[in-house]
Amino acid sequence: MMRKDDVESGFLMVQQNKTGKRLRIRVNSDGQVNSLRKLLSQIAERNARLVTSYLIVSKTGRRMTATMLRKRWDEARESTRTSALMENDSLLASKIAAFQFRDLRPKAASEIEDIGEASLLLGHTEGDITQRVYRRIGATSNPSK
Repeated sequence: MMRKDDVESGFLMVQQNKTGKRLRIRVNSDGQVNSLRKLLSQIAERNARLVTSYLIVSKTGRRMTATMLRKRWDEARESTRTSALMENDSLLASKIAAFQFRDLRPKAASEIEDIGEASLLLGHTEGDITQRVYRRIGATSNPSK
C-alpha cells in the first residue's frame, strides 16, 4: 500500500503492520544512490504513464492487493522452477519450489551484516530475536591458508 508520497526528504517512510512502529529507510547512502533509490526510480519510470499515487500497481494502474501479489509470486516461482527443470537442475528446482514468500524476511535479515541494522529494519527491539529467529546464515570465517 506504499504511495509516492511515502518517499520524502531522502527516506521511504514505512509503518510496521504488527507493532505500528514507524521507520524511515534511507534511499541514499553516504551521498550515493543505493539499491532502494534505484528500485524506486525504476518503479516511477514504469508507472509514469499511469495515473496512480501507489508505488506497486498492476499494468492497468490498480493498487496491488495481497492476493494479487501472492498470485504473481506463485506464478514467478513456478516459472523459475520450470526453467530449472528444463536445464536438468532438479536440485535447484526443488529449492525454488520450497521457497515461500515469507522467506523474504529472513533473507533480508541474513543479508544485512550488522545485527542492529537488521533488527531495526525488521522492527525488533532486541537483536536477539533477529539473530535467533530470522538469521539463516552461519558465522563468517577465513580459510586456514
